Amino acid sequence: MLRVGLTGGIGAGKTTVAGRLREHGATIIDADAIAREVVAPGTEGLAAVTERFGQDLLTSEGELDRQELAGRAFADESSRQDLNAIMHPRIAARTAELMRDAADDAIVVHDVPLLVEGNMESAYHLVIVVDADESTRVQRLADSRGIDEGDARARIASQASTAQRRRAADVWLDNSGSPQRVRAAIDSLWAERLAPFEENLRLRRPAPRGAPRIVDHDPDWQVEAERLLARLHAAVGERAVRIDHIGSTAVPELPAKDVIDLQLVVETLAEADCLVDALGDAGFVRRTGEWSDSAGDHGATSVWWEKRFHQHTDPARPANLHVRSLDSPAWRLSLLFRDWVAAHPAERVAYAEYKRRLAESHAADGHTEAYAADKQPWIDAALLRAREWADRTGWEAGE
Repeated sequence: MLRVGLTGGIGAGKTTVAGRLREHGATIIDADAIAREVVAPGTEGLAAVTERFGQDLLTSEGELDRQELAGRAFADESSRQDLNAIMHPRIAARTAELMRDAADDAIVVHDVPLLVEGNMESAYHLVIVVDADESTRVQRLADSRGIDEGDARARIASQASTAQRRRAADVWLDNSGSPQRVRAAIDSLWAERLAPFEENLRLRRPAPRGAPRIVDHDPDWQVEAERLLARLHAAVGERAVRIDHIGSTAVPELPAKDVIDLQLVVETLAEADCLVDALGDAGFVRRTGEWSDSAGDHGATSVWWEKRFHQHTDPARPANLHVRSLDSPAWRLSLLFRDWVAAHPAERVAYAEYKRRLAESHAADGHTEAYAADKQPWIDAALLRAREWADRTGWEAGE
């Protein structure tokens, strides 16, 4: 099952996106609908709310007056916490139940207005953010809900900022234009990313890779790596000694293949073998055989090659995960190489030129493994210089 988080600010048009995804076959779990369901007439949730905030919250039909409840619950911090203590566990339990009931091959879209505000990004394989410019959102709120401009702008300002949502977004859908335009974008997203991602995940199959190609450094690599790191932390928890962004995409200004390399350090490789299912569920599937000692992550020299190698199943975000034991020197070498290249502009230029030549020589055969192997002698020689630098400066791997 592919778990997708869907969010966006008030008036952005999230309902349009959810509806189109449903037409494609997605299973939609609506957080707002669940919040109403758990306090419907006759539920334990409604009984708990009225016991805490008063029986007079009920309408003549026995339903909850949500507007009146908001006035009481948000009057002070203690009341707000009491309401959250009633609502959140019930919403979480119902959401988990709906997730469990979804088919194994489902693309489950969890529609959550406050996903970013709640720091929920790591719960999903992918987060879609729907956005529109503020003037469009204000007009929509006036047309659809009768909200005046001042109130609309205040509500928008109270939610997560555009910058916060961008950091959370694997997919950014601009819904400022016509409904036809955003629906076309969703159609492409479904065909090119969501459906293949789900199939890869279910079949435990890494997304296919093309021939090695070096591109200019992309500042978004760091943000994308942070999202992947958060998902890995959620998947493995305290079994991780540390998880880091390594490789060329972790070095500012360094050209690289558009493949994010991550490193997970665990106590032993036996522990790594116990994490295969958890990592696979998170989208990182284990590769064996010729892939198990794949280089390309800076410092995986032949002496210390033993590790577990995983690749991402997302067709639009290539990523590798190198799992190493704490007693292996290789994990420190990977971090040392990263930091040394970042600290030496001349070495960064030389390394980039060397990689470009290698990538061009392997462009026709498409052999990423051969490219990585051919790159290793340069890395081995550079590590001698990096160790000398570490000894001279007192470099440490850090947290």
